[in-house]
Order: sequence, then structure tokens, then C-alpha cells
Amino acid sequence: MSVPARIDLHTHSTASDGTLGPAELVAAAAEAGLDVVALTDHDTTAGWATAVAALPPGLTLIRGAELSCRWFGAEPAVPLHLLAYLFDPEAPELVAELARVRRAREVRGERIVRLLRADGIPVSWSAILAGAAGGTVGRPHIAQALIRAGLVATTTEAFGPDWLGERYRLPKDDIDVFRAVELVRSAGGVPVFAHPRASRRGRIVPDELIVDLAAAGLAGLEADHEDHSPAEREHVRRLAAELGLLVTGSSDFHGTHKAVRLGAHTTSPEAYERLVGLARGVTPVASG
Repeated sequence: MSVPARIDLHTHSTASDGTLGPAELVAAAAEAGLDVVALTDHDTTAGWATAVAALPPGLTLIRGAELSCRWFGAEPAVPLHLLAYLFDPEAPELVAELARVRRAREVRGERIVRLLRADGIPVSWSAILAGAAGGTVGRPHIAQALIRAGLVATTTEAFGPDWLGERYRLPKDDIDVFRAVELVRSAGGVPVFAHPRASRRGRIVPDELIVDLAAAGLAGLEADHEDHSPAEREHVRRLAAELGLLVTGSSDFHGTHKAVRLGAHTTSPEAYERLVGLARGVTPVASG
């Protein structure tokens, strides 16, 4: 079996907080010269069917999701993200948990908008919902409302401390990370810790947690990511080697919400083969 060479295992569509629809995303992935792309929208599989139907020739789709998780071993608890690949989208317990998190995201979003409006900031919850177009509502949708109102120039500015990064940031009801690993494995999926050392995003978890997660079924670590410094990438690689975990690289593409391009960081064919070999939920979808 020939293994594809350009593999990007972390992208988002309008099913969550990206700016390209699932069909547009797979078309853009093919145009960018990718052989494999993973669709990993936040806490949802809503874009899977559309992406499969629109898959261009020569491109393989890995169906996945990025789960909103939290580690409760620190005070306050530390938010983190778990990439889940090739899981059964009908596994009842995982389906129920993802639905709960999506509802929590919506509740949080509406509360943030109320805080903004209480300070006289002209944003509309109904307009934000319309902008999400049925996708999982997240802070990037509120950031777009701030941009439309002329209050900030970019998503990065909207996520700064004066806005959604601190002053108007509220916690959401995430999944305990050990529970998330268990649910993904039970659904036949492959769990990979997203950008685990990205200190520029905020607090990071200790290596000891990753050791414990590996014992609980974590399969891999995302090393090559835009938010990792070279030293952080090397740290992740060393830790993965010590624990026998696979290593991925990905763009975390969000369309115009972020400057990073598709395929900016990629996963090795060897790690890809290993990931696919671990999956028991759904299989990669290859277009002829």
C-alpha cells in the first residue's frame, strides 16, 4: 500500500468555527496539494457527510472532531483540546456528551454577548447565531461580530485581554479529559492531544498528566502546530518518544479566522499509518 505524503490532520469548517464550508474545505485541501485532510470541527460531526460527498479525486478524508476538555487536577481547572479520529459517530455515550458540550457552548456564547451589551457594545446574539449558520457556536463567531461592529480589526485582537481573551471570557462546561479519552476509545476512535505545549494560548498541563493520559489510552501528541515554538515542538517529540505515542503535525486551519494555511504543518506517513491502524470506528474515505 502506498502511503500518501502530505497529511494535515487538524482543520475546521463552518460546522464549527471555520470560514469554509465542509465542501469548500476539501476542495481547498486538494488545491493546496494535500493527499489527506482531517475534518476536526469542535464537538461535532455535522460536516462529515457534506465533506464526503464533495471529496475531490485524489484526496483522502479522515473524519474526526476536536473535543473541548478540561483537566481538574489544578485549580482552576485547565482547558485543553483532544483530537478524536475515526470514531463511530453513533456511539451513544459520545454522542450525548458532544451534544451536552455544544449546548454549553451556546449558553456561554449568549452570556458573553449579554456581558458585552451590558457595557454598551452593539453586538446581537441573533446575528451571531445566523453567522454560525447552524455550526457549533464559539468565540470566533463573537469575534466576527466585534469586527463587523468596527471595534477590533482582527480575530487575534478580539481574543486579546481587553475582549474575549480575558475581560469577556467565560468558562464552558467541558468534558473531563480522562472521560474524553475513554469515550473516544470506546467509540473505536484514536485520541490525540492537540497543541499540548502551546504556552502562548495560556496555561499548559504538566508532563505527568500526559503520562497518565497515555496509560489511560491517549494515542498521540500534536507536535508541529503554529502555536508551538521550536523548543515546545521538540519537548513534545521527546515526550512522545518516551511514552511510545505517535506524533502529528497539523495546520489547525480555520479559514480567514486565522492566518495559517492548509498544510502549513503536516504529519509523517508513518504516524498516519499507525493512527489509521489503531482505528476501529470508521475508516478513511478515499476519492478515486
